Amino acid sequence: MFSEITSYITKEFIPLFKRFKNVIFFNVLFIFILINNIFGLMPYVFTRTAHIAMTLSIALTIWVLFILYGWINNTNHIFTHLVPLGTPIVLMPFIVLIESIRNIIRPITLSVRLAANLTAGHLLLILLGDRIVNSRFLVITSVTLAQFALLTLEAAVAVIQSYVFATLTTLYAREV
Repeated sequence: MFSEITSYITKEFIPLFKRFKNVIFFNVLFIFILINNIFGLMPYVFTRTAHIAMTLSIALTIWVLFILYGWINNTNHIFTHLVPLGTPIVLMPFIVLIESIRNIIRPITLSVRLAANLTAGHLLLILLGDRIVNSRFLVITSVTLAQFALLTLEAAVAVIQSYVFATLTTLYAREV
Protein backbone atom coordinates (compact mmCIF):
# COMPACT_ATOMS: atom_id res chain seq x y z
CA MET A 1 0.00 0.00 0.00
CA PHE A 2 2.87 2.33 0.84
CA SER A 3 4.54 1.81 -2.54
CA GLU A 4 1.23 2.39 -4.36
CA ILE A 5 0.69 5.68 -2.53
CA THR A 6 4.26 6.77 -3.22
CA SER A 7 4.07 5.90 -6.91
CA TYR A 8 0.75 7.74 -7.23
CA ILE A 9 2.20 10.84 -5.58
CA THR A 10 5.28 10.63 -7.81
CA LYS A 11 3.10 10.46 -10.93
CA GLU A 12 1.19 13.51 -9.69
CA PHE A 13 4.32 15.59 -9.06
CA ILE A 14 6.50 14.64 -12.07
CA PRO A 15 4.70 16.90 -14.62
CA LEU A 16 5.27 19.92 -12.36
CA PHE A 17 9.06 19.70 -12.21
CA LYS A 18 11.93 19.17 -14.61
CA ARG A 19 14.27 17.47 -12.17
CA PHE A 20 13.50 14.30 -10.26
CA LYS A 21 15.16 15.48 -7.02
CA ASN A 22 12.37 18.04 -6.60
CA VAL A 23 9.81 15.24 -6.79
CA ILE A 24 11.73 13.27 -4.18
CA PHE A 25 11.65 16.27 -1.81
CA PHE A 26 7.87 16.58 -2.07
CA ASN A 27 7.40 12.81 -1.73
CA VAL A 28 9.39 12.92 1.49
CA LEU A 29 7.31 15.88 2.68
CA PHE A 30 4.10 13.96 1.95
CA ILE A 31 5.34 10.84 3.72
CA PHE A 32 6.57 12.83 6.74
CA ILE A 33 3.20 14.51 7.22
CA LEU A 34 1.32 11.27 6.55
CA ILE A 35 3.31 9.35 9.17
CA ASN A 36 2.77 12.11 11.73
CA ASN A 37 -0.95 12.15 10.94
CA ILE A 38 -1.28 8.37 11.22
CA PHE A 39 0.63 8.26 14.51
CA GLY A 40 -1.78 10.86 15.82
CA LEU A 41 -4.65 8.38 15.44
CA MET A 42 -3.19 6.10 18.10
CA PRO A 43 -4.51 6.55 21.63
CA TYR A 44 -2.39 8.66 23.98
CA VAL A 45 0.02 9.71 21.23
CA PHE A 46 0.83 13.38 20.75
CA THR A 47 -0.33 14.55 17.32
CA ARG A 48 2.36 16.93 16.15
CA THR A 49 0.68 17.96 12.90
CA ALA A 50 -2.51 18.96 14.71
CA HIS A 51 -0.62 21.83 16.35
CA ILE A 52 -0.10 25.10 14.55
CA ALA A 53 3.50 25.43 15.77
CA MET A 54 4.55 22.29 13.93
CA THR A 55 2.66 22.95 10.72
CA LEU A 56 3.62 26.62 10.62
CA SER A 57 7.29 25.81 11.09
CA ILE A 58 7.19 23.36 8.18
CA ALA A 59 5.25 25.72 5.91
CA LEU A 60 7.34 28.79 6.79
CA THR A 61 10.63 26.96 6.27
CA ILE A 62 9.61 25.69 2.85
CA TRP A 63 8.08 29.05 1.87
CA VAL A 64 11.21 31.00 2.88
CA LEU A 65 13.38 28.60 0.87
CA PHE A 66 11.18 29.06 -2.20
CA ILE A 67 11.09 32.82 -1.86
CA LEU A 68 14.86 33.07 -1.41
CA TYR A 69 15.44 30.77 -4.36
CA GLY A 70 13.04 32.81 -6.49
CA TRP A 71 14.57 36.16 -5.58
CA ILE A 72 18.12 34.92 -6.13
CA ASN A 73 17.61 32.94 -9.35
CA ASN A 74 14.43 34.31 -10.97
CA THR A 75 14.14 37.93 -9.88
CA ASN A 76 12.47 39.11 -13.08
CA HIS A 77 9.95 36.28 -12.95
CA ILE A 78 9.08 37.12 -9.34
CA PHE A 79 8.51 40.77 -10.22
CA THR A 80 6.41 39.97 -13.30
CA HIS A 81 4.40 37.48 -11.26
CA LEU A 82 3.25 40.31 -8.97
CA VAL A 83 1.36 42.07 -11.77
CA PRO A 84 -0.94 40.03 -14.05
CA LEU A 85 -0.97 40.78 -17.78
CA GLY A 86 -3.41 43.44 -18.86
CA THR A 87 -3.53 45.26 -15.53
CA PRO A 88 -4.20 49.00 -15.94
CA ILE A 89 -1.32 51.24 -14.85
CA VAL A 90 -3.49 52.97 -12.25
CA LEU A 91 -4.22 49.67 -10.48
CA MET A 92 -0.67 48.29 -10.54
CA PRO A 93 0.41 49.53 -7.07
CA PHE A 94 -2.72 48.03 -5.50
CA ILE A 95 -2.30 44.75 -7.37
CA VAL A 96 1.33 44.48 -6.26
CA LEU A 97 0.25 45.07 -2.66
CA ILE A 98 -2.52 42.47 -2.91
CA GLU A 99 -0.25 39.89 -4.56
CA SER A 100 2.46 40.50 -1.95
CA ILE A 101 -0.01 39.95 0.88
CA ARG A 102 -1.30 36.82 -0.85
CA ASN A 103 2.23 35.42 -1.05
CA ILE A 104 2.92 36.22 2.61
CA ILE A 105 -0.32 34.63 3.80
CA ARG A 106 0.22 31.34 1.93
CA PRO A 107 2.26 29.49 4.57
CA ILE A 108 -0.13 30.63 7.30
CA THR A 109 -3.23 29.38 5.49
CA LEU A 110 -1.48 26.14 4.56
CA SER A 111 -0.52 25.39 8.15
CA VAL A 112 -3.88 26.45 9.64
CA ARG A 113 -5.72 24.24 7.14
CA LEU A 114 -3.73 21.16 8.14
CA ALA A 115 -3.91 21.79 11.90
CA ALA A 116 -7.61 22.71 11.92
CA ASN A 117 -8.75 19.71 9.91
CA LEU A 118 -6.81 17.27 12.06
CA THR A 119 -7.94 18.90 15.30
CA ALA A 120 -11.61 18.84 14.26
CA GLY A 121 -11.52 15.08 13.71
CA HIS A 122 -9.76 14.49 17.02
CA LEU A 123 -12.35 16.57 18.85
CA LEU A 124 -15.18 14.49 17.38
CA LEU A 125 -13.46 11.28 18.51
CA ILE A 126 -12.92 12.65 22.02
CA LEU A 127 -16.51 13.83 22.36
CA LEU A 128 -17.86 10.44 21.30
CA GLY A 129 -15.40 8.68 23.59
CA ASP A 130 -16.71 10.63 26.56
CA ARG A 131 -20.24 9.70 25.52
CA ILE A 132 -19.44 5.97 25.69
CA VAL A 133 -18.41 6.15 29.34
CA ASN A 134 -21.77 7.54 30.47
CA SER A 135 -24.06 5.36 28.29
CA ARG A 136 -26.05 2.13 28.52
CA PHE A 137 -25.42 -0.98 26.42
CA LEU A 138 -27.64 -0.15 23.43
CA VAL A 139 -26.28 3.34 23.20
CA ILE A 140 -22.72 2.04 23.76
CA THR A 141 -23.04 -0.18 20.69
CA SER A 142 -24.32 2.58 18.45
CA VAL A 143 -21.79 5.11 19.72
CA THR A 144 -18.97 2.59 19.31
CA LEU A 145 -20.00 1.99 15.70
CA ALA A 146 -20.17 5.73 15.15
CA GLN A 147 -16.73 6.14 16.71
CA PHE A 148 -15.31 3.41 14.46
CA ALA A 149 -16.79 5.19 11.44
CA LEU A 150 -15.27 8.46 12.60
CA LEU A 151 -11.90 6.79 13.15
CA THR A 152 -12.03 5.49 9.58
CA LEU A 153 -12.94 8.96 8.38
CA GLU A 154 -10.11 10.42 10.45
CA ALA A 155 -7.63 8.03 8.78
CA ALA A 156 -8.89 9.19 5.39
CA VAL A 157 -8.54 12.82 6.50
CA ALA A 158 -4.94 12.08 7.56
CA VAL A 159 -4.10 10.87 4.06
CA ILE A 160 -6.03 13.62 2.30
CA GLN A 161 -4.49 16.41 4.39
CA SER A 162 -1.00 15.08 3.71
CA TYR A 163 -1.80 15.06 0.02
CA VAL A 164 -3.29 18.57 0.09
CA PHE A 165 -0.32 19.99 1.99
CA ALA A 166 2.21 18.43 -0.38
CA THR A 167 0.23 19.34 -3.50
CA LEU A 168 -0.29 22.97 -2.54
CA THR A 169 3.38 23.22 -1.62
CA THR A 170 4.34 21.91 -5.07
CA LEU A 171 2.01 24.39 -6.72
CA TYR A 172 3.55 27.25 -4.71
CA ALA A 173 7.02 26.01 -5.62
CA ARG A 174 6.05 25.79 -9.28
CA GLU A 175 5.30 29.52 -9.34
CA VAL A 176 8.86 30.27 -8.29
